[in-house]
Amino acid sequence: MEAGEGFPPSTDTPTDLGAHLRAAREAAGHSLAGMAALTHFSKPYLSLVETGRRQATPDIVERYEHALGIPIGTPADPVRRTHEWLLDNPPATGCLRAGRRIGASLIRTLEARVIDLRHLDDTVGSRTLFPVIRAELDHAEHLAHTASYTDTSGKRLYTVIGELAQLAGWVASDAGNYSDAQRLYLSGVTAADTAGDRALGAQLLSSLAYQITTIGKRDDALLIARSAVTGAPHASPLVRALLLERLAWAAARARDTDTTRRALDAVNDAYDQHADGIAEPEWVYWLNQTEIDVMAARCLIELGTPTSAEPLLTRALAAYNHDHTREVALYQTWLAEGHAKTGNLDAARAVLHRIDTTAIDAGSTRLHRRITAVNRLINRRTQKKKPANTNSTRRPTE
Repeated sequence: MEAGEGFPPSTDTPTDLGAHLRAAREAAGHSLAGMAALTHFSKPYLSLVETGRRQATPDIVERYEHALGIPIGTPADPVRRTHEWLLDNPPATGCLRAGRRIGASLIRTLEARVIDLRHLDDTVGSRTLFPVIRAELDHAEHLAHTASYTDTSGKRLYTVIGELAQLAGWVASDAGNYSDAQRLYLSGVTAADTAGDRALGAQLLSSLAYQITTIGKRDDALLIARSAVTGAPHASPLVRALLLERLAWAAARARDTDTTRRALDAVNDAYDQHADGIAEPEWVYWLNQTEIDVMAARCLIELGTPTSAEPLLTRALAAYNHDHTREVALYQTWLAEGHAKTGNLDAARAVLHRIDTTAIDAGSTRLHRRITAVNRLINRRTQKKKPANTNSTRRPTE
């Protein structure tokens, strides 16, 4: 998807979409039992979906598309889903399901696995990590649809699914698979709702807003980012700071200076409130003052004040863990852009030259896009600096 493209709204009813799924399955020559084996959903559950008696959630549609190799239906509208999320009360986790009973020990294993995968994203490339996360998500969703569990275990299981969907969406987006990422984020919102985890739902929507800020309609991204903040009023300090950061970035990209500056001030206020005695979800472990400074600098560059951004980025890069090569490289591209926009093109080129090539080769489309964009900026500014050719001669009149 190119910059500026959005996703069309979904017009299919549950019955329509279920019929599309059934038609696609039958056209491919698969029985319902065969499709259950391919998608890891139970045969009775898929029967309900195909007949419109159960909703075809984004993860089901994605699984059919992956198994059959064709697009089905129309992508969900993220703005509409955000409105639904704001207005709906989170449903309770459902009653016990038929099948193998799972208990707290397995849930703890799944929770620990999510943490391991999340931290691997700091150092492992997206192409390598995505299939591992996707397999873990498939396993958790299979358990949710086929196993039996208590309400307490069910909430924890759906929280795991929501967190895996967010992580898978983030990695897919980094690799440039934007449609897959959107489906994963929206399916994660459904899982977070089932778990009753409002903060996780906001995290998923703000992650989607971050993607749309880059490759979609910026007004939509700003609306979704703002809704994520509004819809989680009781979020912990670090979660609130993260949601506000993404709101600031969406506003900066939309050239809304007032909203950007208010959001950045609110980020600092929220971060100052965090303390050891306040519980925070593990997925916000990485947010610290260095990351906050980087986002503030990015917003300043976007709003046309790159001189103020340079010291923030220089200080942040000096303190950053250089084992996280992708993030270091991304932040170097912002420092290079800041130099280019202040007219210091030699410094901009020098920063780009220092980028670790292993980060470039890690499958991060996001990083490739940034390097390409900054190189183009440098080239444009270089052309503007070239003196006009005063030695040209006119061709003689024929």
